[in-house]
Amino acid sequence: MFSGVPEGAPVLTAAAMRAAEERAIAAGLSVTELMERAGAGVAEWVHRLAAGSDVLILCGPGNNGGDGYVAARVLAQRGMAVRVAALGEPKTEAAAAARAAWGGAVEALTDATEAAPVLVDALFGTGLTRALDSGIAGTLATLVGRARLSVAVDLPSGAETDAGGDFGAALPRFDVTLALGALKPAHVLQPVAARCGTVRLVEIGLGVIDSDIRALRQPSLARPRADAHKYSRGMVAVVSGPMHGASELAARAAYRAGAGYVLLLTGGLPSPPHAIVRQRWSVEALDDTRIGAVVIGPGLGRDDRAREKLDAALASKRPLVIDGDALHLLDLNTLKTRVAPTVLTPHAGEFDALFGAGSGSKIERALDAARRANAVVVFKGADTVIAAPNGSASVAAIGSPWLSVAGTGDVLAGAIAAMLAQRSRDVLGAVGAGVWLHGEAARILDRCFLADELADALAHAYERAR
Repeated sequence: MFSGVPEGAPVLTAAAMRAAEERAIAAGLSVTELMERAGAGVAEWVHRLAAGSDVLILCGPGNNGGDGYVAARVLAQRGMAVRVAALGEPKTEAAAAARAAWGGAVEALTDATEAAPVLVDALFGTGLTRALDSGIAGTLATLVGRARLSVAVDLPSGAETDAGGDFGAALPRFDVTLALGALKPAHVLQPVAARCGTVRLVEIGLGVIDSDIRALRQPSLARPRADAHKYSRGMVAVVSGPMHGASELAARAAYRAGAGYVLLLTGGLPSPPHAIVRQRWSVEALDDTRIGAVVIGPGLGRDDRAREKLDAALASKRPLVIDGDALHLLDLNTLKTRVAPTVLTPHAGEFDALFGAGSGSKIERALDAARRANAVVVFKGADTVIAAPNGSASVAAIGSPWLSVAGTGDVLAGAIAAMLAQRSRDVLGAVGAGVWLHGEAARILDRCFLADELADALAHAYERAR
């Protein structure tokens, strides 16, 4: 899975996390008990990963720092050599109690010039609203850079919890980030997600956490049944335009992602792979009730002929994946009365052109767009947000950087269509499966590749999801 982020785990904003903690406190837990659980969980991971090496824990003035003091005490009780460096005196009652219980020496952060093999950052957690002071940021970066193992408590200090931003100051990259209680948006959104390293959850007693936003989960894809045939496995129609290569990629990807029949509506001549059925475009072709999903946009063009094709696809009763050129021709009002599932797959430029630049996190913007469009929106990028009109969303934290090559978006459209044709009753699950297959295919290749190779690698990704 992406960057070691726990699959399917709920993602909570800073406000939602505070509300979850308040519910736990109302149910009988104290702030001190939550801090003890958090610090003990951090200590458990550090003890496991440090292999007996000396540890330096940086503690801030808030409850994140309190977690650090608890971790220091527990590690010292286990016989590990632990130093603590603090930014200042604790500002909360629970953190002050944790520092007193630590009982050991506390250096000033400004004096912590001697690095340690293991560095634990417990300076700041959720809710930070501004960039770190340059001196603090510089000290943190130096100590992280000199450590053999670096661990962030809840979030790397300096992260913008809900937006996944860094306030314009690049954060050091940590080896491990220990998410306390639940994932936060910054664990799955760029640029911070790439600085978190492997993310692991530390349970702190919040109970069952319900959230409409979750980390993308690996799908469970079955082999075809014994009585399967080409139509039962899903028929995908791809509407082509003057740039035939893009629609060919989408068609090829649909096959490699498990579709049983792929129809390419084009004026082009037959060419490999010959398994793709090529037929001249006509409005009537979309009336075939066996079609499980239609892809339109890759290589479509933006002229009047392209508009006619898009209008016909929108008027059809088939599930529809809209990508590329078609997104630039789309009038959102035409989607509001559409009954069949619709999936939009914009990258950042296409998203801004269709929905406006807007504000808020990528998750918030994707959810707002899905509501406005009455469609599932796949907001692509180094992180990909899949948002549904009902307010639910899943996030793929870090895609392979090798995907930054022409044609990979066409492959994604085909993969989503194949999943949609097979699993139309679970639209969000089908779209998530297509996104996962796409990312896994890139990880399998893990090198420079052509989009054609990515399409072929979908079959290997499918095998990993069984």
